[in-house]
Amino acid sequence: MVWKSAQKLIHNWKILRGDNVMIIRGKDKGEKGVVKRVVRSQNRVIVEGKNLVKKHIKQGQGHEGGIFTVEAPFHVSNVQVLDPITGSPCKVGIKYLEDGTKVRVSRGQGASGNIIPRPEILKIRTTPRPTVAGPKDTPMEHVLERTYDAKTGKGMPEL
Repeated sequence: MVWKSAQKLIHNWKILRGDNVMIIRGKDKGEKGVVKRVVRSQNRVIVEGKNLVKKHIKQGQGHEGGIFTVEAPFHVSNVQVLDPITGSPCKVGIKYLEDGTKVRVSRGQGASGNIIPRPEILKIRTTPRPTVAGPKDTPMEHVLERTYDAKTGKGMPEL
């Protein structure tokens, strides 16, 4: 799908992939769902199983044509995150805990003010970290080699 780019992009996103949201405007108003994809370049989100539209696709090399049902994106202003305690839609605020970690909290009328947890899907990496050292990786013996001594100043380059 091709969408027109947004006029004013949101820089501080408060809706993440995997969040439970309620649709507050549109033909699916009042329904709840999970954010499947966030399209930051258009300020839009795709919610699983909501805002279904028919798409006519022409037959091409390697795929069949026909009429398919696809999920169309919602503008981010048309969905609200659900409060984890009350289950009602709420605004999202940012707070810093005593240990310095940044968390999202529910705020607004009827909100509990509790922490909104990060979705589990964000903790899963799509591409696993490489376990075998490649040709451009630094060997472990060079990494662990001590090249500077703080007490004597040995290893400091001459400026």
